Amino acid sequence: MLMAHPIILQRLVSEYETLRDLQAQTQSSDTEQRMQDVTYTLCVSTGTRDIDTALIAARHQLPGARPEDDSVLAAG
Repeated sequence: MLMAHPIILQRLVSEYETLRDLQAQTQSSDTEQRMQDVTYTLCVSTGTRDIDTALIAARHQLPGARPEDDSVLAAG
């Protein structure tokens, strides 16, 4: 499997979190569409099928993650 660069993953995670917070406040269709796009990209980039697993997998690949601890990924 191809792996996204950690900088790209960090940007996607940050954008998703920002959009999630914005969507909770505004209920904008534009924000919802962008959130769906980022969700899809995160899932494809991490080889997962849902956003919760994608966020866990992305964070696991970021600098500072403990690479020897794969228990979170093994649980899915």
